[in-house]
Amino acid sequence: MPVTATYKRQKNKSPLNYIGGKTKLLPQLLPLFPTEIDNFVDLFCGGCNVGINVNANKIHFNDNLIFLIEMYKAFQENSLDRTLCHIENRISDFNLSLTNEIGYKNLRNEYNKQKNPLDLFVLVAFSFNHQIRFNNSHEFNNPFGRERSSFNSTMRQNLENFIVEIKENDVEFSSEDFEDFNFENLGNEDFVYADPPYLITCGTYNDGKRGFKGWSESEEKALLKKLDNLDSKGIKFALSNVLEHKGKENEILKAWVTYHPSYNVNYLNFDYSNCNYQRKDKNASVEVLITNYDTVN
Repeated sequence: MPVTATYKRQKNKSPLNYIGGKTKLLPQLLPLFPTEIDNFVDLFCGGCNVGINVNANKIHFNDNLIFLIEMYKAFQENSLDRTLCHIENRISDFNLSLTNEIGYKNLRNEYNKQKNPLDLFVLVAFSFNHQIRFNNSHEFNNPFGRERSSFNSTMRQNLENFIVEIKENDVEFSSEDFEDFNFENLGNEDFVYADPPYLITCGTYNDGKRGFKGWSESEEKALLKKLDNLDSKGIKFALSNVLEHKGKENEILKAWVTYHPSYNVNYLNFDYSNCNYQRKDKNASVEVLITNYDTVN
């Protein structure tokens, strides 16, 4: 039987500062999700902020960034103590601190040679804005977060809570492109949440120059077609996106919702004006959650 309850009383936070993460939007998003969910699919999971806060019989996290998924799998497969011990040992071995850029670069070089999944998290802890970024050669290349980034107590607590959640619940990770993801086993008690790169915003992951597939009008149309196919099979979905941003309009998305009057457009109170630190306009984006089912606030 599907689990009844849309979200957990205690909000879990991702240990990652993931670009486009939905932490601030959770109080608006989660009450719009179905009240009963068997399998929950987080198709573009990123930092896992949404899925980790949804009650369902099974949570499936997917993202095409394979190194991210390998890190999550390492969290799940290793004991909590072993993961924390590895992190502390790496911090000690490379003398990582708020100011030791050489130590950070040495670890970054080692990770790019060995690709130890847990080392990726240590790098993220000390990288600029705790972000994940790769080049076309699949080398981690985010700069050092001097005087700003470290494995602090908040990050540690978020990591511990996250690991407990993915170990105690039925959670599965995969690194498929959304076009290759297998939806065949889903039914009308399951739910797919899609939070893709936004076609008209400033995300660096859109350009396809980071060693992984970018996001263009072609991918946008392909995803909408996938969602239509889910709808035709009676599978519920919700799509996060923006209709407008900094004077731009997502004409493809607007035409899609117009063509499907049965889909519901839920407007959210949030904007992405902070992706340009010089911009003062706080009404730059029209953020929405589009669903193929009736939502109850």
